Amino acid sequence: MQDAMITTALTLPGYRIVKNLGVVRGITVRSRSIVGNIVGGLQSLFGGNITVYTNLCEQAREETYRLMCEHADHHGANAIISMRYDATELMAGLTEVLCYGTAVLVEPER
Repeated sequence: MQDAMITTALTLPGYRIVKNLGVVRGITVRSRSIVGNIVGGLQSLFGGNITVYTNLCEQAREETYRLMCEHADHHGANAIISMRYDATELMAGLTEVLCYGTAVLVEPER
């Protein structure tokens, strides 16, 4: 979906939804490593951005976004509306990250 339009909005201005293809999603489950926890613990002593955790979160979001786009491609979509992220801690140190939206076919309004 390299040329696809993806939005958190319910519509795409200037485009008309011609077909709703259903929910698409990407999911990953991530854990913090022992080393990551140690580095994160040390960084937290000094305050500010805990980069080891920020990077882990960013990687998880990038992966789930890519997986959602692949799922939309599989359905033949050229756009995704109502895109959202969600995260759930499954157990201590184990987090599920989900990216989801509605795959649609759109065409320019006339």
